[in-house]
Amino acid sequence: MAHPTSSKKGNVARNHRISSRNGAERSAYFARREAAGVLRRVIQDDAARRATASIKSLVYSPSVRNKKATFALVCQTLKCLPVIKDVLVATQILNNKWKKQAELVYVTLYDILFGQEIAMTGAVEKFLTLHKNKLEYALAKICAKRKVKKIEDLLQNNCVPVACKPRYIRINTLKVDAEVVMQELGKTNIMVSRDDIIPEVLSLASGIDLHDHPLVCNGSIFLQGKASSMVAVALNPIPGWKVLDACAAPGNKTAHLAALMKGQGKIIASNSLSSTRYKDVDVMHGDFLDINTTAPLFKEVHAILLDPSCSGSGISAERLDHLLPSYEKGEDADACKSDRVKKLAAFQTKALLHALSCKLPQ
Repeated sequence: MAHPTSSKKGNVARNHRISSRNGAERSAYFARREAAGVLRRVIQDDAARRATASIKSLVYSPSVRNKKATFALVCQTLKCLPVIKDVLVATQILNNKWKKQAELVYVTLYDILFGQEIAMTGAVEKFLTLHKNKLEYALAKICAKRKVKKIEDLLQNNCVPVACKPRYIRINTLKVDAEVVMQELGKTNIMVSRDDIIPEVLSLASGIDLHDHPLVCNGSIFLQGKASSMVAVALNPIPGWKVLDACAAPGNKTAHLAALMKGQGKIIASNSLSSTRYKDVDVMHGDFLDINTTAPLFKEVHAILLDPSCSGSGISAERLDHLLPSYEKGEDADACKSDRVKKLAAFQTKALLHALSCKLPQ
């Protein structure tokens, strides 16, 4: 007969394991849906050849909570997307209902076929898990048809290059000082250095992952590239100004403006953050090019921050463009890049001319 104390300890340990498993399953459930949202934006803009924010900037948006898991899911799903689509075509399991949620299907199917064991916590998870044997059989047939022994051999063309450049973080000076951030990171032996151009930016080694760090989770620091961080600094807004952030998504530069203005004044953000996140930010959901800049709302605007669509948009490796579907259709890479740059330049010209049409008070 088991001792009562031993039985209690066993129950506590078992309950802890169940609680941990349930927590991990909930986290994965929400990460898949955040990844699907990013994936939808990336695929739609890539198909239309629109100038858009990079995968990194979309994932690092303040609205994405589980950045590490979301970034991994988006990149890995894009890497496997040609195979995932082939499997779905072979099985013919999707009806119109599921086709409307295609991006969530892609992300979830990545987890089922290439990622981790998943719990049937949502409708898509339940649907695909019920067809798991059929999906795995279709994948095996594709491997046999292409004469590859390992699934990895199907994915060679979309391997993610190894990053070797420094990582950058921006300190949210509305919440914390640089010295405090450096001290906190130093406690875990993370070596950082102050940027010589932007005081609130720190550089660190490329392999360091801070997605789940408490300073990121509580908004004390942002995972933001140096080029992106230079934009608001170049504008040099004065506290108390009214500033229009013309191309605000995903919102990092809007947050930077708020910090530089020391929380004083007003920021009008076109297609940016939730209006409840920053009290000095008014959000306008819509395309900046469709905004009537003669409206009364803009009469007191002192400056316009215009960074269409992103400071790093021309850097293909930084954007992870090699993962986009357009690179998987046999298109010439140089032609694809050239087309993208031309589209971006045309959009930038339109946005700049529209911004210059604004009659600012000063």
